[in-house]
Amino acid sequence: MSETALKAPGATAPSGDANRWKALVFIALAQLMVVLDATIVNIALPAAQQDLGISDGNKQWVITAYALAFGGLLLFGGRIADLWGRKRTFVLGLAGFAAASALGGAATTGAMMFGARALQGVFGALLAPAALSLLAVMFTDAKERAKAFGIYGAIAGGGGAVGLILGGFLTEYLDWRWTFFVNVPFAVVAAAGAYFVIREPAGARNRSPLDIPGVILSTLGLVTLVYGFTRAESDGWGDSVTVGMFVASVVLLLAFVLVEARVKAPLLPLRVVTDRNRGGIYLSLGLAIIGMFGLFLFLTYYLQIVKGYSPVKTGFAFLPMVAGMITGSTQIGTRLMTRVPARLLMGPGFLFAAFGMLLLTQLEIDSSYGALLLPAMVLLGLGMGTAFMPAMSLATQGVEPRDAGVASAMVNTSQQVGGAIGTALLNTIASSATTSYVKDHIAGAAAKPQQDLVKLQGMVHGYSTAIWVAVGILAVAALIAFTFVNAGRPGTAPAASGSGDGIEDEVPVPVVAH
Repeated sequence: MSETALKAPGATAPSGDANRWKALVFIALAQLMVVLDATIVNIALPAAQQDLGISDGNKQWVITAYALAFGGLLLFGGRIADLWGRKRTFVLGLAGFAAASALGGAATTGAMMFGARALQGVFGALLAPAALSLLAVMFTDAKERAKAFGIYGAIAGGGGAVGLILGGFLTEYLDWRWTFFVNVPFAVVAAAGAYFVIREPAGARNRSPLDIPGVILSTLGLVTLVYGFTRAESDGWGDSVTVGMFVASVVLLLAFVLVEARVKAPLLPLRVVTDRNRGGIYLSLGLAIIGMFGLFLFLTYYLQIVKGYSPVKTGFAFLPMVAGMITGSTQIGTRLMTRVPARLLMGPGFLFAAFGMLLLTQLEIDSSYGALLLPAMVLLGLGMGTAFMPAMSLATQGVEPRDAGVASAMVNTSQQVGGAIGTALLNTIASSATTSYVKDHIAGAAAKPQQDLVKLQGMVHGYSTAIWVAVGILAVAALIAFTFVNAGRPGTAPAASGSGDGIEDEVPVPVVAH
């Protein structure tokens, strides 16, 4: 059916919005700010801890407060975007994120810092799904959509590594507070640009009453799940509170599903996640993030502790991965997305990344950056960039406009939960392997230099053991992509998706004014 035939008289297709490419600049800037924040604060944490007198036991809350608020409120944020309008939610999220960042930079106590980080998470949960859903409803032409999501995917994948570089520079040459203050100009520029440039298509809001039971159950369920994994990292998997958190999260999330199946206007319409393609994307993306986040953590420690790199040098060491992600997303993914089915980009992309990980299982104390780390990071970046781009596009393609916000929130939720699981799971595996190695080898080291060497060898052994697990997780992500994602390339006949709400692989129907 032609696009003209689908329009109501006087309606304007979103693809006709002349400002959509300008809007992409500000959406991408906002996304970069959110992704940067996930890693930039990690670099600044030791200096901030010392300045504010935060104890070792409480320092995790600088990270955890953000993760809990952001991960727990993402679905609610996506629904608010559908209800209030994505542009309004986007601008509000930016304004709030800037204010929370300024508060964090000005913090004088640990409690003030924890509160600022929680507020950043709250407004980030509004901002992230609004940004992705704006792209979903503004770019509907297949080729333009491929380019737009290629840029977005490159930022989403590579922004974390850029955060390590920027965080290193700001902490080393200015002050840790600038890792917070730097968000303010980002947010002001993005909000001003969005206010004047973004024109959200008419008739795309979901004005149904807010599902309060769904909001409460999903928020509590996700918060307890993320906190369970965060606590497992510090207190162990057998800790009674950790186990209690996991049990509570399962009960709460099952109750959430039951409620969503019965209410008239659900927070998360089950049609969004039960679709074969979208379900496969959410699952494979979450698994891939588990492996990727664990690797960021291990390589950062390896380069700084084992190799003795400075924070700035460590950040620059990640640049090949960033370059690989940008190339994979904007050159490979964008060029091929309209020519081949998504699974033939996602599956091979995850396998490529797994091969890069496989190289890193050979990590040793004296491993060469040029001979081992460089090719591994390039392969990992190329693979992830190639896979992320079609995944993010297809996750929001064909979804009803009124569900675009919550479908986008599910992409962010799978990434956030995947990141929490990856950090806790792989770090626990690495720590156990390190402890075991040191216990077995320390007896043969009489002098202190030999003992220090055994400890470093144990640390690297722990990293390589955990990276083996990450390789397996990426292989499973590839299998899921090949098995579940059966949508053809845009422009072909729709593939059966296994549900009544299948993703159509034609260019989505333009939203018309009501």
